[in-house]
Amino acid sequence: MKIDAHQHFWIYDQQQYPWMDGDRMAPLRGDKLPVDLAAEQARVGFDGSIVVQARQSLEESRWLLELADADDRIKGVVGWVDLGSKSVADELAQFANHPKFVGVRHVVQDEPDDRFIVGEDFMRGVAMLKDLELTYDILIFPKQLPASIEFARAFPEQPFVLDHIAKPLIKDGVISPWDEQIRELATLPNVMCKVSGMVTEADWSDWKPEDFTPYLDVVVEAFGEDRLMVGTDWPVCILAGSYERGMNLGTGYFSGYSEEAKAKIFGGNCLKFYGVA
Repeated sequence: MKIDAHQHFWIYDQQQYPWMDGDRMAPLRGDKLPVDLAAEQARVGFDGSIVVQARQSLEESRWLLELADADDRIKGVVGWVDLGSKSVADELAQFANHPKFVGVRHVVQDEPDDRFIVGEDFMRGVAMLKDLELTYDILIFPKQLPASIEFARAFPEQPFVLDHIAKPLIKDGVISPWDEQIRELATLPNVMCKVSGMVTEADWSDWKPEDFTPYLDVVVEAFGEDRLMVGTDWPVCILAGSYERGMNLGTGYFSGYSEEAKAKIFGGNCLKFYGVA
């Protein structure tokens, strides 16, 4: 089974998605729903996906679960709760028993404090996830990697996955110190990595597959075939090309791998990590 490990849905509303303002973001300003993704996936032979929160609200988690209940192609929901809140246990209790609620994500990349992720209140909330058999998606920029390494090390039994290979500066061709920090993060066996969201870190209108090779080489060497999963970050990826072109970036890079390795990278690892079938 081929699974897109990372995508989003939304019903567009300017007040809820202010980050879509501006001419460059115009392709995103419209409803993006399961029927739209199904058409895209049919072109590349994928069978389903993991949907990830795009709003930081409990309503987002509820809505994504409603979509998942109505569509077998949605294999799991990575939702949002306020992990730093005193009411986090109650918030988690609203969702944790739902079979398709598989994990939590916070948009750490937008936090002004680069050490937000190791804040006492936030970590107290994260500490509750393991007993509920929930995963956590780490969404950061490279500048937040040092704190994220510290964070992941503090929870050796908690399953983590790094989103979008930590968004290195691909457009500028900058690889250090991102590469050293990725290798350090990958020494922690409880951390996996999503090969996703890369095209929007490149030149949107003029990227080529070779631009990504140095970065892919690093994460493949660091994490290995058992701790990688491929995703598109659809529909955000359409800012820099079609769904098919974005997915072909991954399929092209891994084309020489064994069928067993590709089965893991393009679905098996994702399903195992999130505990879904």
